[in-house]
Amino acid sequence: MLDLRQIREDPEPARAALARRGVDPASLDEALELDDRRRAILPELEELRRRKNEASKRIGDLQRQGVDASRAIADVRGISSREKALDEELRSVEERRSAALALLPNLPDPTAPLEEEVLREEGQAGASGRNHVELLGSYLDLQSASRVSGARFAYLKGPLVRLEFALVQWAIELLEDRGFTPVVPPVLVREHALFGTGFLPDTEQQIYHVPEDDLYLVGTSEVPLASLHAGEILGAGDLPRRYAGFSSCFRREAGAAGKDTQGIFRVHQFDKVEMFAFAEPERSPDEHERLLAIQEEILRALEIPYRVVNIAADDLGASAAKKYDCEAWLPGQQRYREVTSASNTTDFQARRLDIRYRPTEGQSPRHVHTLNGTAVAVGRTIIAIVENHQQEDGTVSVPSVLHPYGAPEEIRVPA
Repeated sequence: MLDLRQIREDPEPARAALARRGVDPASLDEALELDDRRRAILPELEELRRRKNEASKRIGDLQRQGVDASRAIADVRGISSREKALDEELRSVEERRSAALALLPNLPDPTAPLEEEVLREEGQAGASGRNHVELLGSYLDLQSASRVSGARFAYLKGPLVRLEFALVQWAIELLEDRGFTPVVPPVLVREHALFGTGFLPDTEQQIYHVPEDDLYLVGTSEVPLASLHAGEILGAGDLPRRYAGFSSCFRREAGAAGKDTQGIFRVHQFDKVEMFAFAEPERSPDEHERLLAIQEEILRALEIPYRVVNIAADDLGASAAKKYDCEAWLPGQQRYREVTSASNTTDFQARRLDIRYRPTEGQSPRHVHTLNGTAVAVGRTIIAIVENHQQEDGTVSVPSVLHPYGAPEEIRVPA
C-alpha cells in the first residue's frame, strides 16, 4: 500500500512512476482527493464533538439551576444531526479511499527499466536436444495425473522423487548456512494474508478458494512468510530476518490456452523453496542483490546456463518495486525460460500487514521493507537439469552437488 502522507506533499513523482508502470495517474488522484476530504472531515468532527460536550454540560448546569434548557437541548440535537451525517460520510470516504488505494500498485524503482533488460548471461547456452517429457518417459506420468486431477498435474516417480528431495534438502542447507531460518508454513491462508502481499485484488483468477472455510491455497510461500510478523514492531537488532520456506504451491491460471501444456513447466501444483527477508529500508537494495547472488550460485552449482533479466516497470507484479528474473536455457525449447525471480517490494507489503521496526530506542517505528526470491522451483529446476545434462544415449547425468543428498548419479528411463 502506498504512503499517501508522503505522496500528497509532492504527488508528481508518484504520478510519473505510475505512468512508467502503464497505470493511469488519475487513479492516484482519486485516492488523494478522498484523502483530502477525509482530512477535512476529521477536524470538523472533532470540533462538533467538543461543542456537543460543552452543550451537554450546559444543559446539566441549567437543569440543576431549574432554568429552561430547551434551547440548549435543540442545539445539541442540531450538532448531533450534523455529527451523524459527517460520521456516515467519513465511513463512506474511508471505504472508497481504501478501495482506491488497494488498486494502486507499488511505485517502480528508478532502476526498473522501461523495457526488459538482460544484465548478463552465464554458462554455455544455445544447445538443442530432447525435451524433459521425452527424456523422463514413464517417470513423468502425466496421463494418470490427468485422469485423477485433470490437465496440468503430474505424478513424479522413481528417481525424480529422490531428485526433488535432494534439491530441497540441498537448497535448505545452503540457505541455512547463509543465515536463513527454515520454515514449513501453512499453505491455506485467510484473505488478509493474500491482500497483505498484494495478490488480492490483483490475481484472483490464479487463486484456489475454499469458500466453506473462507481459506485460500497459496501460490507461493511468500504469502504466509510475509504474514509471519504481521502487526509486530521489531527492534533494529532483529533485522534482517531471513526465512527459507518450503511448501507446495497452487495456481489455477496456467498460461494462455495451448501454451506450456506439455510437461511440468506450468502446472497447477508444484513445490518450491522460497527466500523471504525483512530488512531496514536503507539496506533493502543490498538485500535484493544478495537474494539474486544466491539464486545465481544455485544455478551455477547445478551447471545450468542462465541469464539475469531486469524486469520492465510495466511487467512488475502489484507489490514489486524492482524484480530480477533468472532464466535458464532449455535445450528442449531452444530458448531461455524463467526459473527464479527476486523482488524488492519495499514497504508496500509491510504497510498492508503493519510490520514495523524501531530504529533506536525512543524513535518512532518505521515500516520494514520485505523481499522475496525463489531458491528452487522444483519442477522447473528438474526440467533445466534434465534438458541441460542429457547424454547422447538418452540418459541424464545428475549434477554431483546433489549426490550427497540422495539424488541418483544418473537417470535412465527403462525401455
